[in-house]
Amino acid sequence: MKKRTLKIAIAYDFDGTLVPGNMQEHSFIPQLGIDKGEFWKEADERAKQNDMDQILAYMQLMLKKAREKEIPVTRKAFLHHGKGIVFFEGVDTFFERVNEFAKGQGVIIEHHVISSGLRDIIEGTGIAKYFKNIFASGFVFNTNDVAEWPALAINYTNKTQYLFRINKGINNSYDNSTINKYVDMHERPIPFSRMIYLGDGETDVPAMKMIKYQGGTAIAVYDPKKRKRKDKPSPKQICEKLIEQNRADFISAADYSKGSKLEQIIQALIVRIVAEENVNHLKQQ
Repeated sequence: MKKRTLKIAIAYDFDGTLVPGNMQEHSFIPQLGIDKGEFWKEADERAKQNDMDQILAYMQLMLKKAREKEIPVTRKAFLHHGKGIVFFEGVDTFFERVNEFAKGQGVIIEHHVISSGLRDIIEGTGIAKYFKNIFASGFVFNTNDVAEWPALAINYTNKTQYLFRINKGINNSYDNSTINKYVDMHERPIPFSRMIYLGDGETDVPAMKMIKYQGGTAIAVYDPKKRKRKDKPSPKQICEKLIEQNRADFISAADYSKGSKLEQIIQALIVRIVAEENVNHLKQQ
């Protein structure tokens, strides 16, 4: 049977999925000289006091703290912070490996980020070149390149709309006309059945549930170095609960190295999608 070129989309959360912890903790918060726990506690309190979206709260606090310390809050500075991001094992070579494997199956992979973190920090990382879209929170910058206002805040629930944007081939965050327009399932560039979502736990539940409901696959990943605490289960236990609750299809340590369980899952899913597409193609003949 002649192989047909298919497109498969893999969408990734960023913090806790591709990198340990939150991206701001890698260099931005240390540069402020404050404790990361105190920063997030203050951001949560700000959200509570103002009945405010948590993402907008942390973005505002980033600007406030940086200005108090006279630290630049420019796009250039955020891009520089991206260069200091430390990834989980194997991430830096994962994309080329999965692209090469997919090519052998007659598949083109589109990689997308859907993150509550900052797009300008992600764009400064060494892996940014692999993403077709970086859907993430971001600032408006003035003529002097200084961040002055939130342009976009992606929280845990509105992540789901970006899966529809990928599904419909919308490569921006501002087009609300096309996203709400009815498009026949067969005319959408990437059906949900050819979409894979990777997230790190409870904050990705809405996106995982939606992708599963629509016929795609959800993978929950966890930091294998983090253990159970007295007041909180381990990341692995959280992911195991997602399987029990039918919110995820697979769980794996966030190890992207060659031959890892996660790489094997991705490869197996690519093979399965190709096989299912071939079966459906034969049915239509």
